[in-house]
Amino acid sequence: MTAGPVTQMEADCLLATPKHRVDSTTWNYPSLGGRIAIPLTSADKREKFWLDVRRAGIDMRKGSYQNRARTTIVLARLDFGGKPHRNPDGE
Repeated sequence: MTAGPVTQMEADCLLATPKHRVDSTTWNYPSLGGRIAIPLTSADKREKFWLDVRRAGIDMRKGSYQNRARTTIVLARLDFGGKPHRNPDGE
């Protein structure tokens, strides 16, 4: 698949696609201020995904999980332990 803008329907499809690990690497939760990017793939190996895990440096309860497709397209992000914020659409 090519990188570039996707429609909301394509993004929903990519988010719903079952994801599998690409190898048997054991990943450790990042240390304070650390981050990891875990490579994932679709069952047919046509789509590549990443699961980004970030841990804050000072507040151990703060961090984020993010699911990306095609290297740069953010499909979903969960920030926890921080102040509430608005989405780009104002919600």
